[in-house]
Amino acid sequence: MSKPTFIFDLDGVITKTENYHFLAWKETCKEFGYNLSVSENEKLKGVGRKECLEKIIKWSNITLKPEEFETILIKKNNLYLENISQINSQNILVGVQEFLINAKKENHLIALYSASKNAKHILNKLEIFGFFDVIIDGNDVINSKPHPEGYIMAANLTNTLPENCVVFEDSIAGVEGANSINMYTIGIGDKNTLKNANKVYQNFNQFSLKEFTE
Repeated sequence: MSKPTFIFDLDGVITKTENYHFLAWKETCKEFGYNLSVSENEKLKGVGRKECLEKIIKWSNITLKPEEFETILIKKNNLYLENISQINSQNILVGVQEFLINAKKENHLIALYSASKNAKHILNKLEIFGFFDVIIDGNDVINSKPHPEGYIMAANLTNTLPENCVVFEDSIAGVEGANSINMYTIGIGDKNTLKNANKVYQNFNQFSLKEFTE
């Protein structure tokens, strides 16, 4: 692999906002009497807001009018934004900022692809927006993960072949999408959950930039 471009997911890779998503969805689901479980929430990771609600509707066997669907999406997002209002650079996961600094020193291109439509807002709050050459979020794509649309866009915008991209993901959907176009995947999290990634680590302190440059 020539000097790779790094593509980061946001939630669960750079910062832990996933639980805030879960709490927002769980509170929103109470409106129609559904108790969202932790195991169901695992299936929402890396998936766009609209697709998340479509999954929840299927699980709960409810019917929503179009205006009700939109109202729930807005409420969920408002709850989520309220939950993350206090995050800052202290909420960056261990090892991530050091990796970003070293990657920039070595002139690697760095992209972010997140299903979150609030990705830019969160990166600003974390004070790491400037590390990213390309930022793709839920506002920029039609298809959610595992569809590879966002990864293809990241490769194109950084002028990088897919096989020269290294993707950091914590979701099954994200790993599946990147794998489907021959990107090299690093799973951040549980080895059993992310078994289809090329390699899996618990956090960024378990590897270094040298792994991709030697």
